[in-house]
Amino acid sequence: MAFNNLDEFIQFLKKKRELKVIDTEVDPNLEITEIVDRVVKSGGPALLFTNVKGSDIPLAINLFGTKQRMAWALGVENLDEIGERLSEMFNVKVPESILGKIAMMPKLMEIAKFPPKVVKKAPCQEVVIGSKDIDLYKLPITTSWPKDGGQYILFGQVVTKDPDTGLRNMGLYRLQVLDKNTTAMHWQRHKGGAAHFRKAKEKGMKRLEVAVVVGSDPATMYSTSAPLPESIEEYLFSGFLRKEPVELVKCKTVDLEVPAESEIVLEGYVDTEEELRLEGPFGDHTGFYSLADYYPAFHATAITMRKKPVFVSTVVGQPIMEDDWMGFATERIFLPLAKLVLPELIDYHMPFEGIFHNLVFASIDKQYPGHAFKVMNGLWGLGQMMFAKVIVVVDKDVNVQNTSEAWWYALNNIDPQRDVIFTKGPADVLDHSSQHFSFGTKMGIDGTRKWQDEGFTRPWPDKIVMSDEIKKLVDSKWKSYGF
Repeated sequence: MAFNNLDEFIQFLKKKRELKVIDTEVDPNLEITEIVDRVVKSGGPALLFTNVKGSDIPLAINLFGTKQRMAWALGVENLDEIGERLSEMFNVKVPESILGKIAMMPKLMEIAKFPPKVVKKAPCQEVVIGSKDIDLYKLPITTSWPKDGGQYILFGQVVTKDPDTGLRNMGLYRLQVLDKNTTAMHWQRHKGGAAHFRKAKEKGMKRLEVAVVVGSDPATMYSTSAPLPESIEEYLFSGFLRKEPVELVKCKTVDLEVPAESEIVLEGYVDTEEELRLEGPFGDHTGFYSLADYYPAFHATAITMRKKPVFVSTVVGQPIMEDDWMGFATERIFLPLAKLVLPELIDYHMPFEGIFHNLVFASIDKQYPGHAFKVMNGLWGLGQMMFAKVIVVVDKDVNVQNTSEAWWYALNNIDPQRDVIFTKGPADVLDHSSQHFSFGTKMGIDGTRKWQDEGFTRPWPDKIVMSDEIKKLVDSKWKSYGF
């Protein structure tokens, strides 16, 4: 169930009664945010605004705003299915027999389909707007919160190329509109786009070419946010999710490729010699305003789009929001990769209240003294997990998806002085509480059962659990009790 473009996904949601079309005129200044905030927090549908004040282009929002819609967007009923596919891929062992090798060929052929392919003509270039006619204010770009610095493109899939290797990066960075053809480019220092910008500057390149995709097939939209290694392009990962290659087309004014089935593409560049622009403040996914700071400016040289495009946006703020479900998808999909490095890991969970970088629960198959501390340090070494402010480790029989159970177990098992460690490391740029910008302290909590080898000499109590015999008895008599 792969979707080739946004419209296919929208039509699918209509059939599932998971899309509400709103024809009433709405103001992109704050009004849309208040509508979306109420809908997403109640588990409501995706929204398609057809009458946005100041624009002729419809606005789609909250497309991924539930667990089920997030799964459908990636072509599955349950997000764990994707993790299982990844696990199978990384545990492939070539059989010795000829029949076994032949049976394996479909799996290998599936992997071979993933690389993207370039086409000459594309729906996203049905309309081409030259530099003199660009007016970003004609797009249905929203202002989310009262103290925001202005209008923001919030689902812009920003494409750049590594000046050294030529590898493409696609990152999800917000863009504040500064004038009719200029935005600020909020790529944080730890992100791929920022790394490309630094490399371009070091190499003496005056310009780093950029393309901003607004609306594409849902798998590629999600892949833009995925914490992939630098050597794996988002287009490749999207092909894996879709089980078919992503078709790309070369941009009109920059040497970059974008999804052929995109809705709207902003082409342009960032000037490495230009003075940075003040960006923000912005009501961020932490639920607090991120402070104004200086970032490069993006200059649009062309806009290409479909004849009847749909502009895609989102709203971030106090959870639960749409991006929380995107983060949940990342949690489930990338668990098998974490297990490759930490095979003792049973499961992990990042509760929405922790905004994904504030709190991580991890259950492990504890095998030796101090094992919990080994896992904490291992997790802090895994990509964006380096931002995790608090990691709580519990035993394998604890359901970390149930945060109430995880906290109950851990808090009953800890002696604070013995079981809590502190260390230093990178902090999320949006963490306003860290002692220094993007650098701070982390805490690890060992909530596992303590062993004698760890110096615990007292008896350790068993958990209260009813016997299976009595459970079955009550199950068989349940209706007779009158319930």
